[in-house]
Amino acid sequence: MPLVSTRQIVESVSARGAGLGAFNVITLEHAEAIVAGAEQAGVPVILQISENAVKFHDGRLAPIAAAVGAVAQLAAVPVSLHLDHVEDAQLLYQAADAGMSSVMFDASKLEYDANVAATRAAAEWAHERGLYLEAELGEVGGKDGAHAPGVRTDPVEAADYVAATGVDALAVAVGSSHAMTARTARLDRGLIAELRAAVPVPLVLHGSSGVADDELRAAVSAGIVKVNIGTILNVAFTGAVRQTLRDPAVVDPRKYLAPARAEMTTVVRHLLTVLSGAETGVQAS
Repeated sequence: MPLVSTRQIVESVSARGAGLGAFNVITLEHAEAIVAGAEQAGVPVILQISENAVKFHDGRLAPIAAAVGAVAQLAAVPVSLHLDHVEDAQLLYQAADAGMSSVMFDASKLEYDANVAATRAAAEWAHERGLYLEAELGEVGGKDGAHAPGVRTDPVEAADYVAATGVDALAVAVGSSHAMTARTARLDRGLIAELRAAVPVPLVLHGSSGVADDELRAAVSAGIVKVNIGTILNVAFTGAVRQTLRDPAVVDPRKYLAPARAEMTTVVRHLLTVLSGAETGVQAS
């Protein structure tokens, strides 16, 4: 199936009142597992490459983007490519040529006025090239500091921010944190509903690996559309690799990468059924 745009997927899923999974890709196996899980669930999916993943690949976006794009184009479900958590403007400028249809430009570490100015410039650049631009307001904790109610996204400020920047989607801080390996985060469902009422663009939940199934369902019901997921895939992948490598005779990477990819596929399928409203009985570990 040809690649589709993130805008198309977001709009179609949002119109159904469902949630959309956007999964972080680090290796080719990640992309293969995410697409396989989406095909098994029978729903669209977004493949995301973060700025940190690009750094892992020696700072080169083109090779990993080409590989992920090739996997996406063979998918039996709609798939889009997204460049995530971009702070470096030079990386942003590579997005269109690398096959991305959307970018999350992250100026959330800046003071409000500087964030607005940088994000507005990024959105104008993106829109001139037909790209969908996501931004963040508030502080999603985890990798870069503690998360506290005082840094959660304010609905009035969020509405002003969207109007001032022209972004197409907004990542909001409502209680989740990046890089969580336990699914114990509690979301502020009331705040999500307030943000949904105040903000005219789709809301995005980052740091969703630490959010349990019932919380994810509630977040979608309250107004979240796009749900970013990364760490939980790595937990599944690494767990399977550790299990296989208990056998010291295993030296062929295919022997441990195959079960790792299969575990990720299971997790992706389950999470997509949760977000889309379907159920399979498979539990994400």
